[in-house]
Amino acid sequence: MEYTIDATNKKFGRLASEIAVILQGKKSAKYEPRLEGDDKVIVKNISKAEIGFKKARQRIYYRHTTQIGHLKEQSLEALIEKKGPGAALRKMVMGMLPKNKLQIRRIKKLVIE
Repeated sequence: MEYTIDATNKKFGRLASEIAVILQGKKSAKYEPRLEGDDKVIVKNISKAEIGFKKARQRIYYRHTTQIGHLKEQSLEALIEKKGPGAALRKMVMGMLPKNKLQIRRIKKLVIE
């Protein structure tokens, strides 16, 4: 089933958690945790989604380059400026999905327009 979500005037975090539930297949009657799920999500008007000013500065994403002392950090505000709100939403949803082999298959079913 295809879900179309209009992101106008919706909070980023609540939108991401709603998408994560749909991608896991929990809204389907034939939900099975070990299966990928058949649901696809299309998000429209992502640029009109609300994000709090304080939250954008406080939320920090970390990554490591595997070199000693090379822990990189990036705020949500910087991520949105650099890659756009679509990439930020995708990163949030990715963090809310279970960490297993189905995570990448599920995130591919998220289309951001």
